[in-house]
Order: sequence, then C-alpha cells, then structure tokens
Amino acid sequence: MMRVDGTVASDDEGGRNGGGTMDYGSAWARVKRRLRAELGEDVFASWFARLELEAVSGGTARLTVPTRFLKSWIESHYLDRVLNTFKAEVEEIARIEVGVRGSSAPVRTVATGAPKASPASGPLARLHAAGTPAPVAAVAPEPRSATEAGGDLSGTPLDARLTFASFVIGRSNALAHAAAERVAAHQGEGALYNPLYLHAGVGLGKTHLLHGIGHAAREAGRRVIYLTADRFMYGFVNALKTQSALAYKERLRGIDLLILDDVQFIQGKSIQAEFGHTINALIDAGRQVVVASDRPPTELEALDERVRSRLGGGLVVEITALDEALRVSILSARLAAVRASHPGFDVSPQVASYVARAITANGRDLEGAVNRLLAHATLTGTAVTMETAEAAIRDLVKNREPKRIKIEDIQKLVASRYNVSRSDILSERRTAAVVKPRQIAMYLSKVLTLRSLPEIGRRFGGRDHTTVLHAVRKIEKQIGEDSVLGDEVELLKRMLQD
Repeated sequence: MMRVDGTVASDDEGGRNGGGTMDYGSAWARVKRRLRAELGEDVFASWFARLELEAVSGGTARLTVPTRFLKSWIESHYLDRVLNTFKAEVEEIARIEVGVRGSSAPVRTVATGAPKASPASGPLARLHAAGTPAPVAAVAPEPRSATEAGGDLSGTPLDARLTFASFVIGRSNALAHAAAERVAAHQGEGALYNPLYLHAGVGLGKTHLLHGIGHAAREAGRRVIYLTADRFMYGFVNALKTQSALAYKERLRGIDLLILDDVQFIQGKSIQAEFGHTINALIDAGRQVVVASDRPPTELEALDERVRSRLGGGLVVEITALDEALRVSILSARLAAVRASHPGFDVSPQVASYVARAITANGRDLEGAVNRLLAHATLTGTAVTMETAEAAIRDLVKNREPKRIKIEDIQKLVASRYNVSRSDILSERRTAAVVKPRQIAMYLSKVLTLRSLPEIGRRFGGRDHTTVLHAVRKIEKQIGEDSVLGDEVELLKRMLQD
C-alpha cells in the first residue's frame, strides 16, 4: 500500500518521483483544486474541505472525513464526481472508498463501470499524527436508538492531546488564547464574552482552543458539550426522525457550556432556525456559548441575519496567519514529540529553520512536513539534509493556495479609490460617480473570487445575477478600449492580491 505521507514529490510534471512511483499527494491536491473550481467555493467549503486522501492501493483510493454525516452526504451526492475527477488525474484509480477518521465503520465503494458496494473495512488510520496545533477530533458513534437520539448529550469527544498546556502561543493567537482561558475558568453567575466567537483559516489552532476550553471547563465541574456543525445537524435530524426533538432541545439547553465548531457548515432552514433558537436560549439563560468558524459572523451568508447579529454581539476574535517565530515554535514542539518516539530521528536547526520559512500556510502543513521528513529518515535510513528536506516538502510549498480575497475587501478598496462609501456601492443610487465603481467592484468580484453571479448579486445589495453579468461584460469591454481604465483595474487587482 502506498501511504500518502510517505511519498516524496519530484520535478516531474506527471506526478511521479524519480523511481517512477506516483505522488498521490500531489495528484489529490490537483483533484481538490478541480473540485473547487467546478463546484464553487461554497459547495467545496461545505463538503470537500475536510475530505482527505489516506492511501492508494490496488487502484482503490481511500478517502476519509471527520464525521459520519459528511461521509453519508458525499456518498449520496458526490461519490461518482470525486471518482471521475480523480481518475482524470490518475488513470489507475478505479474505485473510491470513503471512511470516517477514527471510526471502524464500513466504507462504501464506488468503482468505474461497476455497481456501488459496501465491503467491510478495518479502521482507517488518521493522516495527521499527534501533537499538531489543531488536528481533527475523533467522532462519537451514531445514536443506536430513539432514546439515545433524544438524550445523547455526549457530543463529539474531546481530544486528550488538545489542551491549553499543549497550545503554542504567539502574536497571532495570544488574544484568542487569553479569551479562551478566561471563559474556561469563569465561575459564578452569568457568562463572559457571550458568545465567544473565534474565526480563522484552516490549521491555525481554533479547534485546539475549543478542546482546551472544554477540558478546562469540565475539570471545573461544568456541564460541557462540544459539537461539530455536522454532529449538531445529525443529532437534530435524528431527533426529528425519532420524534424526540423536544427532549433533545431541552437537554441541549440544560448545559453550562456549548462549544460549536465549524458553524459555517450548518445547512438547511429548519436546522439553522433551531441553531438560532438554541443560541438565544442559552445566552438569555446566562449559559456560556463558544463558536468557531472559518470566517467572521458577518460573512455567514447562509445564516439568518438575526443569528449573525447575535453571534457578533459577544467577543469576536480572529486568529491570524502564523508568523515565522510561531511557526518555528510549533515545528520545534512537533519535532520534539516525534523524537520522543523515534530517538534516532534528528533534524538540524538549519533544516528546521528552512521548513519554518518555506511553509507559511498553517500548522497542519508544518505537521505534514515533519511526517515527510520522518518518512525519509525511517524508510531510507539516511540523515535529513537540506536537499532531502527541499524535495520532501516541495508539494507543500508549491501547492499553497493563493490569498483568499473577500468581496467585502473589494468593495472597501474600490469605494476608497473612487471616493465613495461602501454603502453607496450597495445602494440603489444610479449616478455616474457610483455606478462606475459599483461595476468595477462587481467585475473584480467575478474575476478574483469563486463566488457565483447570483451570490455576487446578493452581496451587492440583493441585485439580480443579470445585473452582475452586465457589469462584468461592460467593464471587460471598456478595459479593452480604455488603457487608462485597464491600468486602474490592474492596480486594484495587485493591491487586493498582495
């Protein structure tokens, strides 16, 4: 079996290393980029962002997700799409299996030209090893009866490794860490910073802080539930099916602290409404709520405006990108943890410094780099040099995603550039001084983001997608005819991308 974290990338564009072995990790990265481009940012973020390649063996690609809910949805709606996209990158892939990380549940298989089957499968090993700033937590088993569905308050188990003691503090996360500790240690009436809302990109430590809050609060004797958005949706839907929704809601609201992760994945009007009711009931009763997402509350377009307002009414803290000093600290901690179990594994300070400088995206990529270096040292029996380190992490450096540009940032920059306000751009005003920057902002939103035309229209004051299309075509035409405007738009692009 070819392990994903054991392969070494090469300069070969075909995705094979010098020995002719396919680099499945790089191929999988290309598959995810194609899915993102074809399905759009919203669909990709909801269902594919946490889909990971575990291994490839005998033409079968084994993929994993963190929850049963996500596994079931992908199998029901997107399994053939994933297979065809993967097969376009790697012809030998004939089957796809999807499993739950940390679960021994059977995986479902889809094969080229064959009916879907569900062979039994052993546990799928987790791609990420212990010691990361924010690994994916284990998932609780599904309720097995109507009684359990109505009264299952265990939530998603907390990861024993993810405590405040193991969290590496730096400039980008110090405020979030301080707020998390204060909330976890609070005693007495009421709640602090309610809700506490943490937001950050992938792998920057927000999940680690949520688990740390849960551990500390439970040690203080408080009743705590930690739920991923998938788990919250599964529990509520299952309670509806078993006609125990009322008991489920009452028991959920009877806790001291609710921790909800990845709130951006909450789907469905009824579930969103229940989520809003639950948040309101807990906050009004003085119970603590802690929420995490990959974006601030104002950008949770799928949620009702009143829920967004309630989430933003507490303390909203962003965990920003890891600076080099923090990356060095995280990498050092990870290397120390690996050396404890592999005493012969050694990485020089020069190599560690190079890795910390080269990998800037997130802590999970730093962990992936350590896994690759460890694979090289253990499989070849040779020392880790600068040359081998460069080869081992090449795909992590090369496949970094570009800066994510937000429509709100485009609107603000264009408004500032043309001396109008952002509210003018979103308004119904039709004066030339407003229409031109509005159309330029729509054009930039189309070419610099993956948002659809209807979504862009909604973000510009609820306009129809045909209005956006008209603006895009008009600016494209004017750029071709007016070099001054073309230079202006190009400058705005560079300012947004820097």
